[in-house]
Amino acid sequence: MVSSQHDAVHRIFRQEPDLLARLVPEAGVEFPEYSSIEPLDTDLTEIRPLERRVDSFFRVRTADDEGGFLLAVESQSQPDPEKHNSWAYYLAHMYAKYRLPPILLVVCRDKKTAAWAAEPIRIGRRFHTSMEVFPLVLGPIGIRAITDPEEAAKDLALTTFSVLINAKDPGILAILDAVAPVLGPNADWAEFVEAGLDQGSSRDHWRELMAVYTPNFPGLGSVMEETWQEVHADGEAKGEARGEAKAVLRVLRARGVEVTESVQERVMACVDLELLEIWLDRSLVVENADELFGEE
Repeated sequence: MVSSQHDAVHRIFRQEPDLLARLVPEAGVEFPEYSSIEPLDTDLTEIRPLERRVDSFFRVRTADDEGGFLLAVESQSQPDPEKHNSWAYYLAHMYAKYRLPPILLVVCRDKKTAAWAAEPIRIGRRFHTSMEVFPLVLGPIGIRAITDPEEAAKDLALTTFSVLINAKDPGILAILDAVAPVLGPNADWAEFVEAGLDQGSSRDHWRELMAVYTPNFPGLGSVMEETWQEVHADGEAKGEARGEAKAVLRVLRARGVEVTESVQERVMACVDLELLEIWLDRSLVVENADELFGEE
């Protein structure tokens, strides 16, 4: 189980390092032709009392004979001047230890932090700069939200990352609705989204969607229980039918299928549990709400 928003992004990179090659160009540079991207030990401690760890660390082997380069990936949730010291140390230590040129990539989920992180880090005095660091930044400005299910299905890792990087977007609920049918059946990617969302309405909304698309999704617990209690309310036939009907409409809306007033009235008026179960099954696949009813 992914434990935090911070860890979710880096678990994606470690699970699919090649995603970095698809993302780095969004930060404004061309990623070279490569043969492999390998995770490295993230412990950059040089002297034990001064322990420093980078969030994710990779060696990129390029197609030429130059030995490739190092790629350090950091997540940053807010501006922090102390990070300038850490980042400069990371790069200098990596270069000294591995004898390969290091590149710093900073992942931010809000525009203010992304703008701060992109500022060059200059070490020295006004009359002379001894070292200058130019971080590459991935944030909500460069990484657009993917809302087309067909596009989302082509690259699950990129789709998941786009959700997390745009998690603070005012339209995040609509973004989740769009990608849930694609990411939901894959428990690993669905879990990354779960961990990467803020506590509150967006995470609650995602859990409701996963109650439909990923019945065994870890951590749903109370949401699943609440959903099915609603479906089988009080054990009474009328209550069960109403709950089942609401489930049908919820699935349609979660999948982006338009529900007209006449469809809603017909579904909510139905008290035949067997028929409602048929409609619920159909709601997972139909492209038009009227297709629910078939021959009935």
